[in-house]
Amino acid sequence: MVVGSDISRYPNTPRPTCRGYLHKRTQSAILKGWRKRWFVLKHNGYLHYYKHKKDEGKCRPLEVTKLEGAEVGVDTSLGKPFVFKCIPQSGNRIFYFCATSNQEMKRWLEAMDKAVHP
Repeated sequence: MVVGSDISRYPNTPRPTCRGYLHKRTQSAILKGWRKRWFVLKHNGYLHYYKHKKDEGKCRPLEVTKLEGAEVGVDTSLGKPFVFKCIPQSGNRIFYFCATSNQEMKRWLEAMDKAVHP
């Protein structure tokens, strides 16, 4: 198994379909609000996220979520621009993400939609 994206050592490893920083809504009992996280959507349809960009390939992801069959779309319920949500098929959790622009949000939604319907 190849972890990370060291293309020089593993030239046949497919590049992730989408990667970048997004703000993820935190809904734990202690912390509430938005946390900036580094997201990587792999070709296999799994969304990985890390605390920082530099952690990709060096640390285990904070979480890995399978997007196949998930519900993905824009969300206006939080009254914040560029927010979209993902409801994975497995589990009863809703992920809320916030992009920095409408263009960035559309880029992620298109990539996630391809992972949802492979």
